[in-house]
Amino acid sequence: MLIPTQGPDDWRRFLADPVTQWRRGYSAMAAALSWEAATGLSPEIAALFPEHPELLLAIPEHKVALPGGGRPSQCDVFALIRLGQATCALAVEAKVNETFGPTLAKWQATPSSGKTMRLDSICQMLGLSDPAPDLRYQLFHRTAAAVVEARRFKTDRAAMVVQSFSQDHRWHDDFARFAAQFGLDIPPGSSATISLPCGLPLTLGWAAGGAEFL
Repeated sequence: MLIPTQGPDDWRRFLADPVTQWRRGYSAMAAALSWEAATGLSPEIAALFPEHPELLLAIPEHKVALPGGGRPSQCDVFALIRLGQATCALAVEAKVNETFGPTLAKWQATPSSGKTMRLDSICQMLGLSDPAPDLRYQLFHRTAAAVVEARRFKTDRAAMVVQSFSQDHRWHDDFARFAAQFGLDIPPGSSATISLPCGLPLTLGWAAGGAEFL
């Protein structure tokens, strides 16, 4: 059951820490202001899809369970969009100055069977083998969340987009190294699409958000 928002403040209660995370200049508030100001998709995200996307549904702080148990992947925004005759499950990771969290090496420094199962499942899902240990784990599980929800909602495509409000594209180098695992070169403000082993098209993109939302 979903209740429509009345404004950006409605997003606050879904945060893990509604006090420290809800501040001007931080990604949670910037994303809320951006999406609430838009008619449909935020324009910088819409620009990544040449099919003139139509927003069908958007859910703030959407949690997606992944194999291996433990914490779910919490998308800053999850959206269902229409791309021409196709539908797409879109996971959005909003950023300003925040990093993409620990590297795979650091995340695996305290190993467990659940972590092993999760990473193996994600890599199999994404068609990746032996990923570099300096890649950021958040990019893996957020992309997997888009694929999991594409399967659950039976959409035709999946997409993971970084919506960055950093005006100097901070941490884009981490995203670029992740995209390179798929053989993709994705500068800020662009996207690229591959086909996963299961045949599902996956789009990765970096959207440059406006400074007015900081």
